[in-house]
Amino acid sequence: MKLDRHVAPFPFEFHTLPQIYKGAAEAYQDLPVVAAPLKTGDFKKVSYAEMYELGLNLATALIDNGLRPREHVGILADNRIEWLISDYGILISGAANVPRGTDITEQEIVYILTHGDVELVFVENAKILEKLENVRDRLPAMLQVIMMDKDTPAPDGVLHLYNLLAQGEELRRNGDTRAEERIAQTKAEDLFTIIYTSGTTGTPKGVQLTHANMVSQLRNVSWEILKEDRMLSILPIWHSYERVCEVISIGRGACTYYTNIRRISEDLKAVRPTMMASAPRLWESVYQKIKKNVETAPPARQKLFNVAYFCSRMVQGSWYFLAGRTLDLTGRSLPEKIIKGAFHAVRALIFLIPYLILDKVVLSKLRQVVGGAFRGTVSGGGALPPYVDEFFNYIGIPVLEGYGMTETTPVSAVRTKDKLIIGTVGPLVNNTQVRIISLENGEILYPNPGRKGEGRGMKGEIHIKGPQVMKGYYKMPDETARVLKEGWMNTGDIGMVTYNDCLKIMGRSKETIVLLSGENVEPNPIEDKLKESPKVDHCMVIGNDEKHLAALIIPSLEFYQNNGQPSVQTLQELVELPQVQQDLELEAKVLVNQDNGFKPFERVLGIHLIGKPFELGQELTNTYKLKRHVITEMYEEAIDRIYGRD
Repeated sequence: MKLDRHVAPFPFEFHTLPQIYKGAAEAYQDLPVVAAPLKTGDFKKVSYAEMYELGLNLATALIDNGLRPREHVGILADNRIEWLISDYGILISGAANVPRGTDITEQEIVYILTHGDVELVFVENAKILEKLENVRDRLPAMLQVIMMDKDTPAPDGVLHLYNLLAQGEELRRNGDTRAEERIAQTKAEDLFTIIYTSGTTGTPKGVQLTHANMVSQLRNVSWEILKEDRMLSILPIWHSYERVCEVISIGRGACTYYTNIRRISEDLKAVRPTMMASAPRLWESVYQKIKKNVETAPPARQKLFNVAYFCSRMVQGSWYFLAGRTLDLTGRSLPEKIIKGAFHAVRALIFLIPYLILDKVVLSKLRQVVGGAFRGTVSGGGALPPYVDEFFNYIGIPVLEGYGMTETTPVSAVRTKDKLIIGTVGPLVNNTQVRIISLENGEILYPNPGRKGEGRGMKGEIHIKGPQVMKGYYKMPDETARVLKEGWMNTGDIGMVTYNDCLKIMGRSKETIVLLSGENVEPNPIEDKLKESPKVDHCMVIGNDEKHLAALIIPSLEFYQNNGQPSVQTLQELVELPQVQQDLELEAKVLVNQDNGFKPFERVLGIHLIGKPFELGQELTNTYKLKRHVITEMYEEAIDRIYGRD
């Protein structure tokens, strides 16, 4: 994917999403906007002009059925053509959508639809309708339901999407122009969505994003997407990152192909995508598959691969340095640049010929794993493991990395063609500012003219300001005020600005854990459940940017002394007993499971026992809260062992 700071202007003017949909229909007409897989293996495609017409028809029917401007409409569905039709219709009618995937729990349905003031909700199929009906007595009595799936009949009291489309088409044929009027009435500051953050606390926060927020992403995120591009979509469409990618694709005239993790391999071959949005877990999975294939190959092929990749590392690593695209945390002096530059120039020349040969013979075949036409991907929703990051970029598959959060619509920084610096998430997107704030005293570390390099290379909390920052949390002024001050969004992430003027993410200061799969986990309820056990004195759940959760546990010396270990005198002696490790691993499985209200991705799948209590001023604040970033650094080696990095 070519990512430049300056890309071609859009072929139409826009200030809201409906204006984008209208402009794209006029500019790209018969080109496909979306393609969804059929059971035959082919894809059903819908053109830009057709999608806009469907959106107008649906909006007209919704308006005729009483949908008001700025009303909140739920969508409980996964990636499918009907999702996009519903999105078009809702936004064209001047309303805002409140989306969630089909993995939503009944408890979440009640909370989100009630808290979000949803009176109309689209459901994907009979299974989601059943979930809804199970909690109907806890939902607003005026709730109207619309069935999306074409092959699922709507029971009594439920409307059907395709009937509404027919109704709207008939109304428009007879001169109804209310949908077009709503487009003209929609303002940039109006909400286009409320996305509820996932969590185990029972009180997800509704992130309010405006049309202006999304429009700013189209104008400021420098992704050069072309009409000829084929975008493969694997991330949930209701996530802010996937929605930005889809809307940018619509603005540029590309086609988005929906897929899922079960059919990703065959769709990569069938679609031959040129680009895609992705999550770190996908690329780690592909990496592990390649690694396994190499390990099971005959010795000669193993050696050939290892030599090819070694030559690639030598040439690409040196080229990255010579192009100024290697991580710089300290500010290299001119003599250092000259000496290292000479070394890398010589190294690149030495390995260039074998690299070119082996790239054609070996590495080019590896690139076929993504279809053979791939220009690149931007990975978001978590940090790429460094070895995965290097591997794909060195073998010629540009896996870039971006950074943001739902509250920033979400992209705040992303690597570009000129700033493809492994170990960073690239430079800030246009019209975005960053501050690095000291966790100790609140001082602005960057930008700070009084410090070396204005504070580059100094680690602290990341605060973001720009047109992509949310309006606030819906009906939660206190929560909004806690994270949003004078336009600055406290991301809760720890990082620094490098001397390459890129952002490097280094951990979390807030409690929310983001797994490699992109799932958000609130650790407190899990920790509280673990501490219900008399065997656990204290604990901290970990797992940011990992495949699964784990926990650092301080066992109760008193409990074990009174229950089978009377001779143990110290906590350190206790944690060295294998039976205690096994006992607490079992305890974590028993306590944190679906029977106790936890989701599968919230299970604790690894533990490390700590042989000393947490202390005030060190691991604990004066109010006895965990200093998560401090504990993470203190037990970095143990955490590496849990996740198999020792």
